[in-house]
Amino acid sequence: MITIGIDAGTSVVKSVGYAADGTELAVASRPTRVEHPRPGWAEQYMLDVWSAVADTVAELVSRLGAEVSALAITAQGDGCWLVDTAGRPTGPALLWNDARASSIAANWADSGLLADLFKINGSVGFAGLPHAQLSWLAEHEPARIDAAAKVLTCGGWLFHCLTGRLAWDVSEASNPFLDARTGQYSDTVLTELGLGWAGRLLPEAVDGEQRIAPLLAPAAERLGVPEGTPVVLGSYDVISTAIGAGVTEPGQACTILGTTICTEVISDSPKLQRTPVGMSLRTPMPGRWMLASATLAGTEVVEWTCRMLGLPNPEDLTELAEQAEPGSNGLLMLPYLSLGGERAPFYDPAARGSLHGLSLEHGPAEIARACLEGLAMVIRDCLRASTAQPSELRVTGGGSANPLWRQVIADVTGLPVVRTTDEQAGARGAAVTAQALLAGRDISEVARELVATSDPLPPIEANREYYDDAYGRFVRIRESAQSAGWFQRAK
Repeated sequence: MITIGIDAGTSVVKSVGYAADGTELAVASRPTRVEHPRPGWAEQYMLDVWSAVADTVAELVSRLGAEVSALAITAQGDGCWLVDTAGRPTGPALLWNDARASSIAANWADSGLLADLFKINGSVGFAGLPHAQLSWLAEHEPARIDAAAKVLTCGGWLFHCLTGRLAWDVSEASNPFLDARTGQYSDTVLTELGLGWAGRLLPEAVDGEQRIAPLLAPAAERLGVPEGTPVVLGSYDVISTAIGAGVTEPGQACTILGTTICTEVISDSPKLQRTPVGMSLRTPMPGRWMLASATLAGTEVVEWTCRMLGLPNPEDLTELAEQAEPGSNGLLMLPYLSLGGERAPFYDPAARGSLHGLSLEHGPAEIARACLEGLAMVIRDCLRASTAQPSELRVTGGGSANPLWRQVIADVTGLPVVRTTDEQAGARGAAVTAQALLAGRDISEVARELVATSDPLPPIEANREYYDDAYGRFVRIRESAQSAGWFQRAK
């Protein structure tokens, strides 16, 4: 008997087969295409994403030749995946990184509305969320709204394809429509956003055993999996990845080193009175929330630095950075290179990157190291904004394979850094959730059994005092840039 964890990312869909003891047996993947019909737009054809999932699962079933006990789903979050009354797409999905609704989100932010709503939903919205995208569609493509019966996200869409149910999980409903305390849709949030009319589009937000539904016959035939096999809708990717890294208890922290860097901490409350930043997401663990800060600065900054220095790949950047002393001889990088600015741990669509303290003494090695140190400063910034005090930081994602970056993160944050040994943490997190729910067990207990990690990498104490000072300078420079109007939106 095997469990198949499905992780539908933005550019790649991966399905992973796990034995009952958690052993990874095989991985199947398919690329998915992101369309950019206009500058700043990012769309996907919903049926193509479903086909990629079906093909990867069918491949695993064929390769492994074992009976499937459950299918578990996690997927890219946010966006706007509209379906009609028959459950068919009304058009392409608007993705989390689609910027067409940027002016709507910016107006909400500038008016203070998003900060006010944070006291209810615990999340600072942005253009890639369904509230802004529904508002944009109502103005520019009202026929799509009229034809729509429900708004889903990628995970909810795949759950529908497999089971016929129209639902999304509570973590995705949290951002931005739920009351963080009650777990119910907030009429106040909808009204204040001018989206009272959109209440009919919001699907059931499921949790607990409601996440489980039987596999329908048409999907079963396509996948080669028996009809009625349990399908479990896991949390969306940032939470499933944390679970797959073994982060399930209050105070535990995880950073996903990917295209965006997402730093997240488990909390026993949504902490709605903290400075409005990031997201407070309900998790499949009862009474626990994920305080998540997903930045727009991540491994793309490393790739940009490679291009600027003429380096073929990040491994070469690491070798170069090792030639510089910790602290890069006083050089600091503000790594806010996204055209969308930054959304965590502060919201500013105009935020831009820069190098500070540059002199003739600096060379490529210092610039390379300043890149890794600047991104580590962002992680420390996000941990501070969470108001939590974790005792260690688990890291996952492609960037976690970089040993120098892990050491820099440990030194900058002052926390031991633990790497997950599983490259498919999102799929594993979905599988852990499924196994726990189906067996009536605690997710934390199952995660302890099925998640393996490296030994902790402690911070180098000799570097701590310097990095504490550098972090103070990093924050002061950023705050000065904001207050002086040095950040400018791209024309």
